[in-house]
Amino acid sequence: MMTSIDVDKVATHSFDWGVIKWLVSPDQNPGAKITFGEVVLLPGQGHVRHNHPTSEEILYVLSGVGEQIVDDAPPFVVRPGDTIYIPTAIFFMPRRCTRRRPAADAAIFHQRFRQLRSGQNHCT
Repeated sequence: MMTSIDVDKVATHSFDWGVIKWLVSPDQNPGAKITFGEVVLLPGQGHVRHNHPTSEEILYVLSGVGEQIVDDAPPFVVRPGDTIYIPTAIFFMPRRCTRRRPAADAAIFHQRFRQLRSGQNHCT
């Protein structure tokens, strides 16, 4: 039984807006039924507006101040310690418009396959 995951041994997925490290997933942890990871957004960046048609998501803000858009509602400010619940199939977009340092979120999904539908939108 694994009790600890070495973050330095987990693959890093790089994007224009930042990086993701999936720390737990069924693909890399036998028996896991959830996916959990750390998302780092570069200063002034956000990732595309998207949804997960078959999965809800929970975001926990680890660092940085920014905005979150959920279901095309007006953006709201998020800070370290905030939790954002994204229901199944709802579009959302995190963005960190702080220009000085990266921001980090913890993300968890309730199922193995995180289907994604997206559109473009970033901090301006």
